Amino acid sequence: MTASVPRQSPPSEPDPTAQKAEPGSGRGALFVAAGILASRLMGLVRERVFAHYLGNAEAAAVFKAALRIPNFLQNLFGEGVLSGSFIPVYAQLLGEKKQEEADRLAGAIFGLLAVATSVVVAAGMLVTPLFVDLIAPGLEGGSRELAIQLVRIVFPGTGLLVLSAWCLGILNSHRRFFLSYLAPVVWNAVLIATLLIMGRSSTERRLVELLSYAVVLGSFLQFAVQVPPVLRLLGQFRPSLSVASVHVRRVLRSFTTVVVGRGVVQISAYVDTAVASLLSERALSSLFYAQTIYLIPVSLFGMAVSAAELPEMSRATGGAAPEEVNRKLRERIDSSARRVAFFVVPSAAAFLFIGDVVGSALLQTGRFTPADSRYVWYLLMGAAVGLVSSAVGRLYSSAFYALKDPGTPLRFAVLRVALTAGLTWATGLYLPEWIGLPRHLGGFFITGVTGALAWLEAALLRRSLARRIGGYVGTPPGLLTKLWACAGAAGLVALGVKLLLARLLGPMAGVAQEWGGSVLVPPAMHPVLCCIAVVLPFGIVYFALAAALGMPQAQAVFRRASRLLGR
Repeated sequence: MTASVPRQSPPSEPDPTAQKAEPGSGRGALFVAAGILASRLMGLVRERVFAHYLGNAEAAAVFKAALRIPNFLQNLFGEGVLSGSFIPVYAQLLGEKKQEEADRLAGAIFGLLAVATSVVVAAGMLVTPLFVDLIAPGLEGGSRELAIQLVRIVFPGTGLLVLSAWCLGILNSHRRFFLSYLAPVVWNAVLIATLLIMGRSSTERRLVELLSYAVVLGSFLQFAVQVPPVLRLLGQFRPSLSVASVHVRRVLRSFTTVVVGRGVVQISAYVDTAVASLLSERALSSLFYAQTIYLIPVSLFGMAVSAAELPEMSRATGGAAPEEVNRKLRERIDSSARRVAFFVVPSAAAFLFIGDVVGSALLQTGRFTPADSRYVWYLLMGAAVGLVSSAVGRLYSSAFYALKDPGTPLRFAVLRVALTAGLTWATGLYLPEWIGLPRHLGGFFITGVTGALAWLEAALLRRSLARRIGGYVGTPPGLLTKLWACAGAAGLVALGVKLLLARLLGPMAGVAQEWGGSVLVPPAMHPVLCCIAVVLPFGIVYFALAAALGMPQAQAVFRRASRLLGR
């Protein structure tokens, strides 16, 4: 396969997929965040429609597990691995103006990825029953058979998402951030359309089967929409399997290390899935609902900033003196860590104080009940523990990838995953009974343990990075304390507003009996309206307090708001 397309200069008119190349990454992070926001919003719509038709039914839990099982392929060969191996080398070649070598590297990596992915997809489809038994041991009988059927359908789609991640690596390295993160909107749109068209007329089992085929179609379209701009950037695209180039071999050396690291991380995700499946089908499906919600701030701020910084940090490591490289890296990491913390801290506080309101606004419809929203809140509470560390840890890992050192993040990931797997199994399955809690509340410990140990990994990464590049690295001392004080005050205000609404409008019928008299959302108010009434004062208080403390991010928000209101 050879595609020859004349390399094009940037167009004179604004192009949403082609941003101006800048030394800084703030604009890049903005485009990444915009693409991720659109994708995540569509993901929330997908989950809401899914919850409407399937709720926490058996078929819903089976479908969620079936998506997770072949997802190891995307995690092993997808964006995370390419970020740690291909993008640093490819972006450095672009920074050194070695375009032909960069094109040859891109073609070789595509060819090798395509072959490796095809082999793994074929093998995975053959041993699907083993995967189901290992990763979702709680599925038995008809549920197990349905899971095997769905996994075999979905596997090829996951392989297409790996090739989509290769496109993302090309686009990000050329600072074309928007399209690569907007592309999953197509994937979500296909699933939403399938649910809306077939949801009323299909049985639950038939609906999840159709959704599995929709996953494959959506994966193909997500890859296809990125191909034209990628070909324009590459000019001469010649896929190959050659490893003769020193740059290809460098990528493969890093690739092996990062694959092992991602594989270790994937084990942790599979342990979470296994424990949830043993708790209940409700816990299994709710875990995935909660992950959709709590990954929004991590993606919008942690992933967006890290993705935009990786090509810039990789360019900074080429050709300069070590002292200058270290200085540039410290400046980028410190500035980015401030931005990440400023927005992720209030997100974590919101999950802690008003996660029930957030969950009900996003998911409560049709077969998804108020009690289901409440259960998702418990999982969000656990996730909030490590939200900040997860987001900042991505930035630290990106710095090591830029330094062509994927081994350090691997070592710390192995330690975290080993601890997480053992503690999640013990606390999720046995701790609730030991301390007198209902068994299904073990779901809180699944997310809570993972979050707590994310702080250990982030601390180890930061300390090792500081030794590597010198000086202080990360968020300045005292910043997190100030941010949490602002977010805590905002959370108390929001909690007060929620309780006031509940007192004025009365407790919700049916919730008090199941959840010991606690109140979720006032019955006279739609969950979305309640969320607006509670979240709005939360945001105002947080930004006002942060601005009063002189934080530039909050002051910038108020300046933009003033300009908008002035218009």
